[in-house]
Amino acid sequence: MFRNRDMATYLHENIPPDILETMDLRRQVLENVPGGPVGRFVAARWMRDKAPQQIARFIREHAPKDAREQWAKVEAADGLAFIAPVFWLHFPAILKGWFERVFAYGSAYELTHEGWEGHCSGRVPLMHHEKALVISTTLFCEADYKADWEQPMARIIDDWDLRYPGVKNVEHVHFYEVAIAGQRRLREYLRRAYELGKDYAVASPAAPAPGLSEAA
Repeated sequence: MFRNRDMATYLHENIPPDILETMDLRRQVLENVPGGPVGRFVAARWMRDKAPQQIARFIREHAPKDAREQWAKVEAADGLAFIAPVFWLHFPAILKGWFERVFAYGSAYELTHEGWEGHCSGRVPLMHHEKALVISTTLFCEADYKADWEQPMARIIDDWDLRYPGVKNVEHVHFYEVAIAGQRRLREYLRRAYELGKDYAVASPAAPAPGLSEAA
C-alpha cells in the first residue's frame, strides 16, 4: 500500500528551488511529524532557519527504510531481472507498487524545469544498468498477445519503467497459456527460463532508448 510517508521518495534536494518553494515543505513536516504538539514545536524550531533544500533532504532521509534498502540493491546491480504473471497487461500489484516505491525521484530519474511543467521530454534518466530481463507468464494465447497486447506492454514496462530511467537493453519474453499448458510445454518453458538465466551474464549490445518525448 502506498502511504503518506512514501511521498518522501518523491522529494529530493535537487528539485529546482522554485518548485520546492511551491511545495510548502514546512507544512508537510508539521502535519506528519510524530510526537504531537511537542514534536511539532521541535520541528518548527528546527526548520526556522532552514532552506527548502535542507528540509527536502531531511524528509528524503526519513523515507521508508525498506524502500531505501531495496534501492541500494538495485543500485549495486549491473542488471535486473523480473519474472511475474501478467495482470491487466502489467505486473501484479505488489511488483507494480515496488517500482513506485523504489524507483524514486533523484535515484532512478529526475526532472528538468520542462518536466516540472508537465512535459515528459524533461525526464532525466539516472540509472546505469546495462540490461534487464523481463519474463511474463500469461493466461491467454500467443496469437492474442502478438496481435494486440505485447506492444502496449512493451511500451509501458520495457520503455517507460526500464529504458526511460536509463536501462540500456531490455529483453522481454512471454511464456503463453501457462495456467493451462501441459507438462511437455511447461518443461519447455522451464528449459527456456534456465537458458535465459544461464546466458543473462553475457554482455549484449545496448539498444538505444526511445525518445522521451514519444511517451504516452
